[in-house]
Amino acid sequence: MAIESPSTSTAPAASPPVASVPPRLSGRARLVLFVLCAAQFMVALDFSVLNVALPVLGKDLGLSTTGLQWAITAFALPSGGFLLLFGRIADLYGRRRLFLAGLTVFGGSSLLATLAWDPASFLAGRALQGLGAAVIVPTGMSLLTTTFPEGPLRDRALGISGTLLSLGFTVGMVAGGVLTETLGWRSTMGLLALASAVVLVPAPKVLEESRTTDRPRLDVPGAVSVTGGLLALIYALSTAAERGFGGADVLVTLVLGVTLLAAFVVVESRSAAPLVSLPMLRRRTVAFGNLGGLLTFSMMSTVVFVLTLYLQEVLDLSPFATGLVFGVQGVLSVVAGMYAPKVIGRIGARRTLALSLLGQGLFIGALLGLGTESGVWLATAAVSLASMCHLGAIIAYGLTVTSGIPNEQQGLATGLVTTTQQVGLTVGIPLLGVLATTQDTLFDGVRTVVAVAGAVLLAAGAAVAAGLRRG
Repeated sequence: MAIESPSTSTAPAASPPVASVPPRLSGRARLVLFVLCAAQFMVALDFSVLNVALPVLGKDLGLSTTGLQWAITAFALPSGGFLLLFGRIADLYGRRRLFLAGLTVFGGSSLLATLAWDPASFLAGRALQGLGAAVIVPTGMSLLTTTFPEGPLRDRALGISGTLLSLGFTVGMVAGGVLTETLGWRSTMGLLALASAVVLVPAPKVLEESRTTDRPRLDVPGAVSVTGGLLALIYALSTAAERGFGGADVLVTLVLGVTLLAAFVVVESRSAAPLVSLPMLRRRTVAFGNLGGLLTFSMMSTVVFVLTLYLQEVLDLSPFATGLVFGVQGVLSVVAGMYAPKVIGRIGARRTLALSLLGQGLFIGALLGLGTESGVWLATAAVSLASMCHLGAIIAYGLTVTSGIPNEQQGLATGLVTTTQQVGLTVGIPLLGVLATTQDTLFDGVRTVVAVAGAVLLAAGAAVAAGLRRG
């Protein structure tokens, strides 16, 4: 691909060693990086741009407070459930082709959500957005890792991608506040329709087709079992957050989800061309790297969600002011993205991942100091510092999981990375939402979620440190 390295010549034996110059990106490679990172940024934006607008959206469309999470979950359900399937289809039939199709679906469904006339049409648009994202995320990541070879170039590309992923989530919070207060909540969906068009125009011209050299058959039983299992599990958790675990539909889908995922493991162990390579999952770097990624995404997205409700419902902040709180978070995330690759270069991706999880847990735990009358400054400082650690964990876990994996298996490895990312973003809010909605007050629910999230991340940091020590 269009990646250049400076030419080297053999120096005389008596000359002192010359420091190696890091490889450079060609102009075309920069365009490829822009398209792929912009698409990831757009999807991350979608996960957060509605958060600040939720109270206004709910009143306009008639969604209850407990039903507001479905504005998020309707997107996250298909985006998490279909990731592995579309990632593997892209490996076999063309990553560029599916990437462009995903962008088209995402843009059209964003327009539908913008024009929604009732809760059903809005949630349908959100679900189709999630389906488009389930195509964009794994194809974009595998195009990135197959375009940029392992080493400094891939580290740099993944660092930029991780920074924009975190920045997209934060910019969504700020943009959501500004747009909701000035143009209304519909403009947040209109922004996504516009963003998809901006990415779709140059993509066909700069991206080259990429697929595996061999053409194994698609693992249909594995695809059906894992997709059905994830969908059933995510639905059960999302419904339980609204109505509790006592409903028959919750119990049935929960059991069905666990059963299908167990069947998936059996199917994959016997498949000649598995959707997920079980030997790959036994690699410590893959197993513990994805564990860290799953927990950093699920806990951080949940904390941001409940803080949004806390700032507006408990402290009575406007959507614009709430967006500004997360604007500080975005600035510090950019700073973290600039320095995280340097930290990784010094202490390694594994140590960076463990330390980032521990730091994230500590700063989230500091949110236990929030009060019912004040807490804006503490919320701003703690969530911003936690986000810096979160950004370090994002970059470190991507490098940890994909390092040492041959190119022909990069689709499988990046499929696991992106599935971990999307499932983490999907299950965190509904799972911990049960804790938030079953308390006496919203404030009590926020404190409960914060306490659990902080404890989980501290435990995750310790587990990852121990598990990767001998990896």
